[in-house]
Amino acid sequence: MALQYGPLSFYRSHMLSTTPLSTTPRTALTRAKDRARTDRADLHAVLDAGLICHLGVVIDGCPRVVPTAYGRIGETLYLHGSTGATSLRAAGEVCVTVTHVDGVVYARSAFHQSVNYRSAMIYGTARVVTDPEEKTAGLRALTEQLAPGQWDVARPPYRKELAQTTVLALPLAEASVKVRQGPPREEEEDLALPVWAGVLPLRVGWGDPQPDPAVPPGVPVPSHVAWR
Repeated sequence: MALQYGPLSFYRSHMLSTTPLSTTPRTALTRAKDRARTDRADLHAVLDAGLICHLGVVIDGCPRVVPTAYGRIGETLYLHGSTGATSLRAAGEVCVTVTHVDGVVYARSAFHQSVNYRSAMIYGTARVVTDPEEKTAGLRALTEQLAPGQWDVARPPYRKELAQTTVLALPLAEASVKVRQGPPREEEEDLALPVWAGVLPLRVGWGDPQPDPAVPPGVPVPSHVAWR
């Protein structure tokens, strides 16, 4: 979801939205090049459909990958965590990935066993957000990514809570998107093997809402929760 805010919203949401995805030594595919997507809308679609990303950083020479929540505003990705989180304090050069597995691809040969997926990888220099307005907007984007509609009904963060939270901003300038769909791609001589081949789709769904025991009697499940 591309939430916008403040006087910079138009600039942020349009400065890269009409340009194709970058091609750099880090984002150029070296194999399975046919799976590459160069439309920036494909990047937005992968990010907007996700709930959790993986943030990769190098701390004291050691790589570290941390799952965390995120949200998108135009061409900027926002990530958050505690001010005590080493991975967020480090900031600097990072790599963020989001992946959706759509199905397992059964092939006649072990070599061609695969998965159908949509994935995005973003490289860049993450900065710690210090502007109060942008920080609040970033947290709103994070909240709405996980729980659409919740920001408008929940209590906003106190100043102390904001001080205990780190928000990183990562531009979507350098990114790659890969998508695989469809049946297995087999060797011609393997097609005659008496082995079942095809796709076992994977679908993720929401269960029934489970109220907190402390919710007062008579408080209904809100529509922005029930629809999921």
